[in-house]
Amino acid sequence: MDIATLAGLLIALVFLILAFILEGGGIGMLIQKTAFMIVFGGTIGATIISHSLEDIKRVPYYLKSVVKTMPLDYSGALESLVICAEKARREGFLSLEDYLPNIENQFLVRGLQMVVDGTEPELTRDILEREIEVFEKNEMVGYQMFMTAGGFAPTMGIIGTVMGMVTVLSNLSDPEELGGAIAVAFLATLYGIASANILFIPFANKIKMRINNEVFLMEMIEEGILSIQNGENPRLIREKLSIFLPAESHRRPAHAVGEKVGV
Repeated sequence: MDIATLAGLLIALVFLILAFILEGGGIGMLIQKTAFMIVFGGTIGATIISHSLEDIKRVPYYLKSVVKTMPLDYSGALESLVICAEKARREGFLSLEDYLPNIENQFLVRGLQMVVDGTEPELTRDILEREIEVFEKNEMVGYQMFMTAGGFAPTMGIIGTVMGMVTVLSNLSDPEELGGAIAVAFLATLYGIASANILFIPFANKIKMRINNEVFLMEMIEEGILSIQNGENPRLIREKLSIFLPAESHRRPAHAVGEKVGV
């Protein structure tokens, strides 16, 4: 479980509910099933209409990427690249094939395999860049999907409120019930705005941040593979790729040689 996601959700919900209670409200006042059905049913339906069935099937994957911690091993990838650079200089590119099973990052494996196969550097660059581009495009669908839901949710809330007000105005003969009925009608707006700003949009931002980090790692790997292919000095490769490391990675010892590395 991603602690930041869980902590953020809890903090937002606790403070919102606590503030409502301090104003004299009760938790039971915030629960209204018809408003819930209108907002979430309408939002989900509109989001499904906006995307293809194949995109919708990947929702569990995108949710998993939000709630599950997926650390990226920048230092491990760098160490593997340096090791491969040293082996390539000493023993030639074909010697790298024996080291590939030690690497978990499949993008790195595919790139090194092209080096072993003697692929032209320009073709290697084109293939790696195209793979990064396709990866980013596919993953950004999750970001777009949750942003779509975040845009529809407040509108569905307003629709729910309008529907509730229609019911209220059609029963003006019972003034004693008007206050409670109006409050219930406005719960739909609350659900719509709250779900957009606590769930859908933050989830979208989380997905986008993960994609940016993964693309950054892939770009580091691409740079390292091309440097190996060009026969650059392993020490210079380490210095060049160290620029890509997150701040905390500069304070951590590098992975031991031979340890499996990956995303």
